[in-house]
Amino acid sequence: MNIEANKIAGAVLSTLLVVMGLNMTAGIVFAPKKPVVTGFDLPSEEPTHGGGAAAAAVAEEPIAVRLAKADIAKGEKATAACKACHTFEKGGANKVGPHLFGVYGRNEGSIDGFGYSAAMKGRNDKTWDADALDHFLKNPKAYVAGTIMAFAGIAKPETRADVVAYLNSLSDSPQPLPKP
Repeated sequence: MNIEANKIAGAVLSTLLVVMGLNMTAGIVFAPKKPVVTGFDLPSEEPTHGGGAAAAAVAEEPIAVRLAKADIAKGEKATAACKACHTFEKGGANKVGPHLFGVYGRNEGSIDGFGYSAAMKGRNDKTWDADALDHFLKNPKAYVAGTIMAFAGIAKPETRADVVAYLNSLSDSPQPLPKP
């Protein structure tokens, strides 16, 4: 009986020894490479080497200058994603967002029966002109703090100008766009 117990104990200890050996070998073979410096480098604004002025952000041309070169057809193509939430035809229904026919020159937050956010409802004394549309299309949440519109914005200034020109064309009588 004593020999049987020794055999079982030897088998268990041998198995544990083999498992520990495999674990150490796997740890050596598949060891992760640790970076010299932990964490991530975050981008920071670096001072310019020329005259001390920050050249990180290039100033955009005014909307009036960009509108002079705007292409309505490109603006219509750029609004393809907008059609999930808005209609663009005359008499179009409100969807998740209000219809956009005749938006240029209309007061902000002024479509009767549409459930605007509280932030947008308080802006019905402002008009959707070229400058307002440009700023809203660039970053809706920055233009109207508290808006519920889930749209990140259009980064390219030229594309925004194309969209503004297209939105102005969606009217029975399009308004004259600002001159540069």
